[in-house]
This record gives sequence, C-alpha cells and structure tokens, in this order.
Amino acid sequence: MKSANHATQEVSHTDLHAMAYTDPLTGLGNMYRLRDRVRQIAHERAEDPAPFTIGIANLDGFKPINDLFGPRAGDEILCQVAHRLKACVPDGATVTRHGGDEFAFALPLVFERKGAEKLGQMLREVLSAPFDLGDRNVRLSASFGFAIYPFAGEDFADLLESADTALYRSKRRGRGQITVYSQEIAEEMKRATHLEQALRNAIIAQEVDVHFQPIVDLCDGAVIGFEALARWSDADLGYVSPAVFVPLAEERGFIDTLSDTLLRRAAEAALSWPKELFLSFNLSSAQLMDPKTAFNTLAILNRVGLDPRRLELEITETAVMTDADTAQKVVAELRASGVRVSLDDFGTGQSSLGRLRDFSFDKVKIDRAFVSQITDDRASEHIVKAVVAMCEGLDLAVVAEGIEEYSQSLKLKALGCHMGQGYFYGRPADAAATLRFLAERSAGTHKQAIAR
Repeated sequence: MKSANHATQEVSHTDLHAMAYTDPLTGLGNMYRLRDRVRQIAHERAEDPAPFTIGIANLDGFKPINDLFGPRAGDEILCQVAHRLKACVPDGATVTRHGGDEFAFALPLVFERKGAEKLGQMLREVLSAPFDLGDRNVRLSASFGFAIYPFAGEDFADLLESADTALYRSKRRGRGQITVYSQEIAEEMKRATHLEQALRNAIIAQEVDVHFQPIVDLCDGAVIGFEALARWSDADLGYVSPAVFVPLAEERGFIDTLSDTLLRRAAEAALSWPKELFLSFNLSSAQLMDPKTAFNTLAILNRVGLDPRRLELEITETAVMTDADTAQKVVAELRASGVRVSLDDFGTGQSSLGRLRDFSFDKVKIDRAFVSQITDDRASEHIVKAVVAMCEGLDLAVVAEGIEEYSQSLKLKALGCHMGQGYFYGRPADAAATLRFLAERSAGTHKQAIAR
C-alpha cells in the first residue's frame, strides 16, 4: 500500500511539473519551457559556442478581432496558430506561448541573420492564411523579432530581451515585419524610449501645442474653418515632427492622452472664433479601433462647450482598414451627434472607392501629392477632376490639401473644387496668432464693404 501511495505521489509530482511548463490553452510549452531549452542548448555548446536563435512572434490586430468576435473565437485562433507553428518549425525547434497573442521559438539549427529572416518569412506566410471560425474566416498578419546567441546575449534573460527589442522594432515599422536584433537596432530603440519619455513629460506639462491652418472657400478666399495640427518643440531635442511623435504615442499606447489634450485645447481656441467657422481635427487609427472614442470626444466637447456641429474629424483610409467594423460604428456614433467626418489623404489608399461606398463621410480631402502637380501633370489633373465629379455625384464636399501657388488654386476652381488649404492661404499658427489673423481678415473685409 505504501508503495502504491508513493507511486501516486510521483505521478502527481510529474503532472504538476508538466502543468507548470505547459500553456493550458494550446498545449505548447510556456516561458519556463523555453528558458530551460535555451539553457540546455547553451550548455551543450559551452565548449564550442556555436550560434543558435530564439524568436518571438506577435499577431497584428488580434485584440480588435478578440473584442469583435469574443474570447472563444480568439482562443480558437490562438490554438490554430499554435498548430501551424508546431507543424512547420524546423527539426529540433521548440515552440512556446507566453500568454496573449505572443509565441516564441528556440531554434538550435538557425545560426545567422539570413536564416532567421528566411524562417520568419516562411512563418509569416503560414500565419497569413485565413483562420476558420466556422461561420466566418479571419485573416491576420504576424510580426517577428529574432535574437542570435551569443551576439545578442549569453543568458536567457538577455536573449529574450534582445528578441523583444527586435519584435518591438518590427511592430513600429508596420504589420508583418521581421527584425533580427543588432546593436544598431538597440540604439534606435533606446532613442525611441528617450523620445517617448520626453513626450510623456511634455504632455503632462502641456508643452505639446496646437497650431491652426486655415481652410478657405476657393471662390473668394474666405476662411471657413481651421485644421488643428500638433506641434512640439523640446528644450533638448528641438523641434520634433508630428510624423515622428504621433506614431510613437500610438505605438506606446498613450495616443488617447495626447489626442484628448490636443482636442480640448483646440476646442477651447475655437470658442474664440466666429461661430460659423469649423474645427477640423485628426483621429488616429488607434482611436478608430476604440469603441469608446465617440463617447470620449463628445465628453470633451461638452466640457469645453463647443457645439459638436462645429467639429470635423479627419480619418485616413489606412486607419479605417485596420478594423473596418469598429471604425464604422465609431463614425456612425459621431455623425449621429452632429460631428462631421472627412476621409483624409484621398487617392493614396488601396481601396478608396469601396470606402466611400461602405462608410458615411461628409467630406473628402484630396491628397497634396495630386495638388502639387496639378498644373504640370495631366494625370494629376484628370485624377482631381474625376474625384471632384465623383464626390459631387455622392453629395460629398471636397477639400484640396497642399495648395502652395495661385496657379494651383485657379486650376482647382476651374475643375469644380470649392475648398482648399495650404501655404498659399496660410501656414499653421498658434491660437493667439490665429485670432490676430482672423481679426486682420475681418478688418480687411470691413474696409472693402465701406469702400463699396
């Protein structure tokens, strides 16, 4: 009897050990399993430290899918990912899941960067095939980060951190990217982290400013609204382009804080303008994927006291494509409250015509790439002419961006475009300078009226 109990205890200890090293959802190993495998490979090669690789894969856009279809569908996708990865990694490789939508690999037979990149490309293809959820198929992409022993670290913690750094760089570059860790990448990420901290501090200290660029009626040059644009000058870093710090805030997960601060300041400034002028403000792709965006936006307008009918939100097609269903709900809620919505950078996306059909927009903004060449490139002229005619048929207003010369303005008017913005009509200026600009315009109009 004693021996039977002893055997039961041994089985129990074995089971507990197995459970501690196994991901309960997918049956793959977990981080402890990966750690032990990496240490084992390193120990086996202690006398002749031949390289090997560890990698991390992260699904792009998994959270919106999980939120949209529910956790059961999310779990099913994760199990299918695990099955595909296990089936196609090289012999001797270990596949693990570290929670959420993150998977990792120990790859004893991948010795250098090209091999890691080639494997990453193969795994990316495997994971790009549709996932079957019974009543629907879902497509996802995956980003990868690889680290090679011993160059990226000699112990497990350092290797994992290097792979994570490489993965983070992949995520910064977009969807479906593959990065192998190097010292240059580490330095790049270090600079990004320094920039992030400086930006967080600047938001708290209200040092990120809002500037306003006039949007005009092309027929008479009258100002009809302003687009709010983020501007940041740091004491140490100098002027930092919004093309750098806005995506950074989005990647690091504090775009909401930045955007809410800027919208509040922009709305407060708009209260001082004539009531017929509208405020145009850009929404990020992260905000379009957040079901709370409409509520948050309207709450800010309510606190400030700005009529929602004076706000126009600009969204890009790229942002819409990230999660079209959630974006559609956000747009519908905003428009139901009186906020107008514009499709920005029109003509540069992949399926703009489909977006115009599927979404309810109020306005389309023609990208500056076409406007800049409208006077000397027939193709650009015909594209603008076609867009204006199409929008007229769809009852959509049209704004041309990036007007820098009088000749461009004349051509746009001749093609039937009624609104525009650009340096020719005014550069972005802070709130005080914008008020002076309006006062000068008003005084000029008054003088003309007296002269008549």
